[in-house]
Amino acid sequence: MPFLAGADGARPSVRGSAADRRLRGLRGRAGGRVRVYLRSVWPAREQTRPDGRPRRILVISQNNSVPSDRRVWNEITALRAGGYHVSAICPKGERSDVLSFERRDGVDIHRFSQVTSGGGVAGYLREFTYALWHIRRLVRRVSRAAPFDVVHACNPPDILLFAALSQKRRGARFIFDHHDLSPELYLARFGRGKDIVYRLSLLVEALNFRLADVVLATNDSYKRVAVERGGKCKDDVFVVRSAPVLSRFVSVPADAALKRGRPHLLVFIGEIAPQDGLDHALRALSILRNRRDDWHAVFAGDGPALGEMRHLTSELGLDHCVEFPGWLLDGELLLLLSSSDICLVPDAKTELSDASTLVKIAEYLAMSRPVVAYDLVESRVTAGDAALYAKSGHPESFADAIEQLLDDPARRRRMGALGRQRVERGLAWEHSARSLLDAYEHVLSGRTRARRSPAQR
Repeated sequence: MPFLAGADGARPSVRGSAADRRLRGLRGRAGGRVRVYLRSVWPAREQTRPDGRPRRILVISQNNSVPSDRRVWNEITALRAGGYHVSAICPKGERSDVLSFERRDGVDIHRFSQVTSGGGVAGYLREFTYALWHIRRLVRRVSRAAPFDVVHACNPPDILLFAALSQKRRGARFIFDHHDLSPELYLARFGRGKDIVYRLSLLVEALNFRLADVVLATNDSYKRVAVERGGKCKDDVFVVRSAPVLSRFVSVPADAALKRGRPHLLVFIGEIAPQDGLDHALRALSILRNRRDDWHAVFAGDGPALGEMRHLTSELGLDHCVEFPGWLLDGELLLLLSSSDICLVPDAKTELSDASTLVKIAEYLAMSRPVVAYDLVESRVTAGDAALYAKSGHPESFADAIEQLLDDPARRRRMGALGRQRVERGLAWEHSARSLLDAYEHVLSGRTRARRSPAQR
């Protein structure tokens, strides 16, 4: 997709430029460095069953295509480096990952065509039902040659469990990779209260916890949910953070043209859904615009709320200083972040956001960018002092925080350096990969428990 719209409405592309060719080279070398690093820590000796056959892993994801889904692809890469044979089932992408079958880096990837939800509850139910039918069909196909040792299902949605039951009956272990709190996600996205759909989502989540041999939690808050709400034994829950691979996040020379003639660039990257708080960010920018006009803002991403956010932008009179370029390619994303002065995390405080690790924060930190965010529990765990926190749900407080950083370039540099250090020292994917492989060793050892014992409650 072309990058940012010019003043005349044309959309110049950075693809094919010398800068983008350098970025592709960097990404290729970065991917090689990641594989070399992983193999130096975990030699790629083949993991085998007692009968000598290779250990086979099936990874199922419906939320995004592979390898575009960074967390899922990072997990697959770590498992391949650990000596496992991995197959993946996922939807096709819109711009990439469009082949029905592809073998990449030794991984067999089987993809199905996805239907779009349209944004409503009925649309999502139709999308999930359609996807489940295709996933079950592909599970039957890929398991004909030999059974799988582990089925690794990545939510959302939680109904992927039902695609794994046939393999579990054949002796496969089941790993529930818990990316999102689905009941809380339903509340945040649709605002319909704790109705029958919410209660059903709690039931399906409970089934996942009950049948999972091991749960992968994205942070300690999710681990507490697995133990307290899901009844899992603590030893069967492993924290595997959604984290950036450091060598993929390489700063490149900034492009001043992206600032549209203004001194400062404000950036948001990620999904544009009702729960992501872009309405808060836009209202904060409207307040900021009444104070100063030395900034330009780019909201890079897509999602069911994009049309509504574009309408709100026009309603607030921000069309001349706010852009929505859609999803960006890796090279375009690196260029945008490298050119930014402040990165935005406007997710308001809800049961979902307070407990969730927002991947975009770690990616901002990896690029040495200072962050303005609402004050959320897990956002503080991730960003620490590399972010300036606003009072949740108050756009004026968010605007105040942006203005403080705009007026203090030295503080922005300090925060950016601190953020990169936080990622290097504990938040990078290389640290989470070890926990993932520990989880696999545990689940294949047969020492897991279905539920907590009374003494552990």
